[in-house]
Amino acid sequence: MTKYNTITLENGLRIIHLPSDSQVVYCGIAVKAGTRHEMPGEEGLAHFCEHLSFKGTEQRSAVQIINAIEGLGGELNAFTNKEDTVFYCAIQARHFMKAVNVLCDIVFHSTYPQSEVEKEREVVCDEIESYEDTPAELIFDEIENILFKGHPLGHNILGTSEQVRQYNSEDAHRFTSRYYRPNNCVFFASGDINFKELTKLLGKNTNNITEPLDHQTIYSPPSQGGAGSGSVGSAGSFIRHRGTHQAHVIIGSRAYAADDKRRWALYLLNNILGGPGLNSRLNLSLRERNGLVYSVESSMVCYGDTGCWCVYFGCDPHDVKRCCRLVSRELSKLMERPLSPTQLRKAKQQLQGQLAIASDSREQFALDFAKNYLHSGKERDLSDIMRHIDCLTPEDLQKVACDIFATDHLTTLIYE
Repeated sequence: MTKYNTITLENGLRIIHLPSDSQVVYCGIAVKAGTRHEMPGEEGLAHFCEHLSFKGTEQRSAVQIINAIEGLGGELNAFTNKEDTVFYCAIQARHFMKAVNVLCDIVFHSTYPQSEVEKEREVVCDEIESYEDTPAELIFDEIENILFKGHPLGHNILGTSEQVRQYNSEDAHRFTSRYYRPNNCVFFASGDINFKELTKLLGKNTNNITEPLDHQTIYSPPSQGGAGSGSVGSAGSFIRHRGTHQAHVIIGSRAYAADDKRRWALYLLNNILGGPGLNSRLNLSLRERNGLVYSVESSMVCYGDTGCWCVYFGCDPHDVKRCCRLVSRELSKLMERPLSPTQLRKAKQQLQGQLAIASDSREQFALDFAKNYLHSGKERDLSDIMRHIDCLTPEDLQKVACDIFATDHLTTLIYE
């Protein structure tokens, strides 16, 4: 089992550290504040606040923030998704204290000056317009908007240009004062650092935040539920005429929450169908045997109370129906008959090998265990994941396939 150091400060800040002998440290602050935490009228505000957090604090200007890490050869970055916002950096271990100071400064002491808000609006609006020009990305957001209709999980993370141009410094302060609090955050680190010194430094950097977040005041829209609890209502086909040269198609359904044991079977099924391996069933069927697509993939995401699974491909508009039939055929095979012992063994072996290789990316592994600890309070253990995969049976996979891949649960969205 992976050995982590963990502690919770008096103000509620959770700290998790994965020791290693590496002199490069990956660290950051994960905040439980994403798209789903936006109140009505705040769409896109979580992402906008992420941008604004780099634009000035009580101690540093925007340029000083950049130079504090970049000037030491480090990298400073952030991202926002549906359930959290993460600020992180990579830096030499000997400069680690500076990284802690800067991260705490931008998360807990940003001032969101109006002059910077004015400038950053246009940056984010350019990002939105660029995104809207990329149908292969935009279609993923729209399928979630259909599957989670009327819920913040269905909202585009970036929001709209019209909304972003309305936000001001006061909006940023309101949102971050609601969520950017120690007891709603996790500080994570991976590398050769002293855990006691880290704990002491974080205590010093966050001890003046005297108003902990009251979780009863957090905006909490109704739960969306998991597979079978609403996906039927949105099942069907939707066509958007976007005038693209290539047709973009996505077929999806609601799936399982992050704590649902059935997610492991779907995880393996997803890899069999359209994982990164060139031997995935959909790649062999649509590309290798029939030459209909350049790429085809399936993906799944687990949220706190629900999830989403989908297949995406791009093809010639004339081949859409044929490709959809081929996808349906592969889904039907998994519903109609269980995998043989040999097929299951090979599928497990491939997925476990991919996980082992992926875990060798220390930065991504740090981001993964931070997210896991933020939302579940549990330490991410690769060997435990391997055990869950080992325990899967052909019957487990067939049962989940019938639950998720059933025709009356699927929604098809086509851009043409």
